[in-house]
Amino acid sequence: MGMLSGYDKIEQEREAKYGKRYKWIALSNTTLGGLMAAINSSILIISLPALFRGLGVNPIVSSNIGVLLWILLGYLIVSSVAVVSIGRLSDMFGRVKLYNLGFLIFTVFSVLLYASSYLLTGTIGVFSIIILRLFQGLGGAFLIANSTAILTDAFPSNERGKAMGFNQIAAVGGGLAGLLLGGVLASVDWHLIFLVSVPFGIAGTIWAYLALHEIATIKKGQKIDVYGNITFAASITIILLALTYTLLPYDGRSMGWTNPVVISAIALGIILMGLFVYIEGKVKDPMIHINLFKIRAFAAGNFSLLLAGIARGGLQLMLIIWLQGIWLPLHGVSFSNTPLEAAIYMIPLIIGFLIFGPASGYLSDKYGARLLATIGMGINVIGFAALSLFPADFSIIPFEIAIFILGAGQGMFAAPNTAAIMNALPPEQRGAGSGVRATFTNISFMFSLVIFFTILVVGMSSSLPGTLYKGLVSENISQSVAQQISSLPPTTALFTALLGYNPLKTIIPANALSTIPSSNQAVIFGNRFFPNLISLPFMDGLRIVFIIAAIISFVAMVVSALRGPKYIHGTKR
Repeated sequence: MGMLSGYDKIEQEREAKYGKRYKWIALSNTTLGGLMAAINSSILIISLPALFRGLGVNPIVSSNIGVLLWILLGYLIVSSVAVVSIGRLSDMFGRVKLYNLGFLIFTVFSVLLYASSYLLTGTIGVFSIIILRLFQGLGGAFLIANSTAILTDAFPSNERGKAMGFNQIAAVGGGLAGLLLGGVLASVDWHLIFLVSVPFGIAGTIWAYLALHEIATIKKGQKIDVYGNITFAASITIILLALTYTLLPYDGRSMGWTNPVVISAIALGIILMGLFVYIEGKVKDPMIHINLFKIRAFAAGNFSLLLAGIARGGLQLMLIIWLQGIWLPLHGVSFSNTPLEAAIYMIPLIIGFLIFGPASGYLSDKYGARLLATIGMGINVIGFAALSLFPADFSIIPFEIAIFILGAGQGMFAAPNTAAIMNALPPEQRGAGSGVRATFTNISFMFSLVIFFTILVVGMSSSLPGTLYKGLVSENISQSVAQQISSLPPTTALFTALLGYNPLKTIIPANALSTIPSSNQAVIFGNRFFPNLISLPFMDGLRIVFIIAAIISFVAMVVSALRGPKYIHGTKR
């Protein structure tokens, strides 16, 4: 029997001290925390119509579009900005300590959100929910930044893929499950979308404080990298806010890319990020050790994660808009019922991930991450290419198979890739490294959303105005009103469909209907008129989105293949 490495001895000593069951306690608790954080990042997407109706606010009014974006994306922005700083602080002061704090913050603001939803309505109620969601996102950042680091500390190197497989169910599967849960709860009582986190949060907080132990050795005497934290947070915040506001029309254009404020903000954010990198190379105790990116397994894992996230991140939103705005109404579902129905039809995507995530994580412990993660990205290429061939009114079984394939590919990639990233890190830098990984995951969603929406809107803009104009005029809408409606940015129709409204009911002026026969009104406001009008322009843009996603997935596959053989820090394997 060969001699144990120093690293293997540490793992044996840890198991002897805390027992063989502790790793499963750590896995179950961090999976619960990750699940709640992930569910809350997406639960509002499907339940937004019920939320706005409950608050008595019309989200389609142009002055409220920014509010809509903040409710959708504020949680994610805070999480993206905070995770790296929190990860670094956990390396300095204790991962379990900050994880427990995160559970407490998350739970407290879940309770406040539920109370606020009953006590406040109108504009005040909306802003209350936005602010409380920001703080809830901060609590979620504590959970996300530390969960993978705690698992890496608790599990031996030959079981981390399996652990990450189950944990990634929470991280990615929870985001998809949030869509379904939001639709179900909103159909019963919209207040429940805030209550669902409370009992699990309370139980998880108590359980974490009682059961989790600080395994990591904390190096004392380290100083907080103040300037690094400030420049990084400012850079990410400014860039993400700028990207968010590209989704809003500006100066008669469909999107805000030409807005001088957006352009200036992106430029400033890039400059600050360059300054951050410079600072990290000079300070004694940096927020992020830039040298980590010299470790090929860490660098390739994170960059393939970023690319995979860009390819995947906007997918669920694109599919939801496709289902809610076109396919479901064409198949007789009223616009008000499309949010829940859309979530149900997304279930195969979740199932694919749930099956292949844990399985690939288990296999990666034996065979390494490179083969499995690379195959997973290859499967994604096939899935996106298949979706690009679908018509607007598709057959449901091939569609469900295609999204199941995408879920399977994402599951095969996620767990092995996460385990490989964490295995490559020195033990004393696992918190910060986990934060870097979480930041790449979160910002990839924002990049994906903006890139895909831009491609979709550009693709629609060339043919949608003419199609809308001809269709409305054919139903006796006056040419002046038809011209006015067809000049609206495509994002108006997309956001309206996402919210479960018939877009034409919200954008046709009431006075324009007085001279139109009731038979024409029945056609215009029926389930088929708008979907038939928008389907061809929408598919022009959506096919380009899927092709671009397939190309990005292919690049991610190549980067994943370049990660090198199985590597665990502290060993000579």
